[in-house]
Amino acid sequence: MAERLVAVGRERVLVTGAAGKIGRATVADLLAAGHEVVAVDRVEPAEDLGTEFVRLDGDDLAGTTAAVRGCTALVALASVPHPGTMPPHELFANNTVTPFVALQAAVDAGIRRVALASSGSAYGTAWSPEPTTVDEVPVHEGAPLRNAEEYGLSKMVTEEIGRMFCRRHPDLSVAALRFHWVATREEQLQRIASQRSAPRRWREELRELWGYVDLRDAARACRLAVEAAAREPYGFQAMNVVAADLLADEPLEELLAAHAPQVVVRSGGPPAGGAFSIQLAAEVIGWEPRHSWRDPD
Repeated sequence: MAERLVAVGRERVLVTGAAGKIGRATVADLLAAGHEVVAVDRVEPAEDLGTEFVRLDGDDLAGTTAAVRGCTALVALASVPHPGTMPPHELFANNTVTPFVALQAAVDAGIRRVALASSGSAYGTAWSPEPTTVDEVPVHEGAPLRNAEEYGLSKMVTEEIGRMFCRRHPDLSVAALRFHWVATREEQLQRIASQRSAPRRWREELRELWGYVDLRDAARACRLAVEAAAREPYGFQAMNVVAADLLADEPLEELLAAHAPQVVVRSGGPPAGGAFSIQLAAEVIGWEPRHSWRDPD
């Protein structure tokens, strides 16, 4: 399916978490598409983002309200990106208060289009104590959310925050983007090289179900989520943002048969063989992954 073109005017987009990995890429993508960006983060970016930057904490409602004034859309990416960096209760508090504050400031300012950073960890993959917690593949957005640690739980709650705001504001569109491991091409190739040259770490690989998404594709999903809602509001939608293929040489059926035979393999997944359904993102916001670690240099 070709990417759907959405006719939108010049946006002024507030991007929270703009100094982070996805944030920097999203700012660059929005600017390249001709939009204006107000970049917000609690830390100074390592390099010039090429746009207005506001330093403030994610729980600063007054500061966020001031920063969002005059904006037409919100991309809320501010988040602690994985567990282990701080005590669990602090991570959970940060990752739930921050999106609530951003959404509150946005809707109070009249914004009705939001892209919200969720994660495949909401399913229980990536950081789960056990290697895998899914019943079947491809993993659809309606699969049970069986997270067993604070990061995945915080993302599940983040989605519920988005749902609540959509119930309160029926004209609001919120795309909760369930990113998988967001990686640059160099990081993808390093992971493949490690698989090929060292003993396989099957527990870790099973946790992630060999999923990933190229950083450029993740950034583009953020932009498309707010652009698509300008053409056709869609309420609350949680959608997978994952590459169409696996971060592995072997096919999915072979990997699961050998290491997780209890997982049922059904039809309807990406033709490239990935473990996650990405059809919903194509239907709602016109997003499809353009990049793979298999691409020629």
